[in-house]
Amino acid sequence: MVLSKIQNTALVALATLFAVTQAAPGARVESRSLCFDYDSQKVRGVNLGGWLVLEPWITPSLFEKGGDAAVDEWSLSQALGSDAAQSLLSQHWNSFITADDFQQMSAAGLNHVRIPVGYWAVVPQSGDPYVQGQLDVLDQAIDWARDAGLKVIVDLHGAPGSQNGFDNSGRRGSINWDNVPEQINITLDAIRELSNRYATQYDVVTSIEALNEPMTVMGDSGVDLSNLQQYYYDTWGRLREVNQDTALTMHDGFQDITSWNGFMGQNSGVWNVMMDTHHYEVFDQGLLSQDTDQHVQTACAYGDKVAATDKWTIVGEWTGALTDCAKYLNGRGVGARWDGSYGSGSSFHGSCDGYFQGEVTSLPDDVRTNIRRFIEAQLDAFESRTGWVYWTWTTEGAPEWDMKRQLAANVFPNPVTERQFPGQC
Repeated sequence: MVLSKIQNTALVALATLFAVTQAAPGARVESRSLCFDYDSQKVRGVNLGGWLVLEPWITPSLFEKGGDAAVDEWSLSQALGSDAAQSLLSQHWNSFITADDFQQMSAAGLNHVRIPVGYWAVVPQSGDPYVQGQLDVLDQAIDWARDAGLKVIVDLHGAPGSQNGFDNSGRRGSINWDNVPEQINITLDAIRELSNRYATQYDVVTSIEALNEPMTVMGDSGVDLSNLQQYYYDTWGRLREVNQDTALTMHDGFQDITSWNGFMGQNSGVWNVMMDTHHYEVFDQGLLSQDTDQHVQTACAYGDKVAATDKWTIVGEWTGALTDCAKYLNGRGVGARWDGSYGSGSSFHGSCDGYFQGEVTSLPDDVRTNIRRFIEAQLDAFESRTGWVYWTWTTEGAPEWDMKRQLAANVFPNPVTERQFPGQC
């Protein structure tokens, strides 16, 4: 009998489950409870982007210290050299987010934080220029989350070889993660290490995310979907080796979110599985040209799609931004679609000068109102399923993206359940 890749994957998963239960007879296999009820409670969270995994648009000043060649964390570390990179990044890790930030999140009505971390922080590889120390900071963040009553999704944001070619993977350029089997094994080792490290912290760490934004929609130059599906099964097995409860979160790989219905479902022998989908309306020329009413309609329609999924599903990244004008947002040295400087296929919608970079309070009143409307529509739309995690908590000067400053300026609802524009969806 010839098995399809998906059938074979399912058999591998069941074999993994059998091995876990046989190897650990004292494990709580029968206990499938989490310290957050994802069936009846709504996830209301924020990402701590640009903290333990750097992105040029969130902290442009760090990258400017590395010269023009510094376009991602790999090249920044390379440009600075080990000692200087260690000094700069350690200072950043210990100041960019503090215990007080967690208290502010809790006071606004948030109940989750999603914390990105790269493989290089967990299983550093010889020859990589990255520096380490992030996990000690992550340990501290989990204590801060506990004190603030927040749950943590630990998100593996970067894999060796890059799973998407974006600077947020640690290395901008080509996508090579699943071209080399050893790189997948390294990624699984990182998952195992994270699972081991936080197995006893299940009161706070409710989920580990297998991989952020693997790019499966670029044909031969992207990640193979069947490889990704096998990786998700293997990741679930790594988690269950030490912890029977922690939820596995899987990104949709930029596939239609409903196409994952039936995958790792209730009848496949797995449990505590959550899908993560990301929704932005500024990285597409057509979406970018919409007015605020149309942006709201698009968000509401996406909420309907999310509601049709068969697993816990969070919109794990989204934004109030209506332009792509934030400095370096599309990559260092890359322009914006909004003002037509992005290059081929972009056209002029308006100027990026001035108020799209700076403080939220500097935005014109009508812009702040439009962002608030758009945010509220997405809050309502994404709570049609399991909930949402905003991108991102704080930046050096990207007012359309900075939740901390938006909350203070009454652009993001504070508390997050407050509505000035109810019933948009």
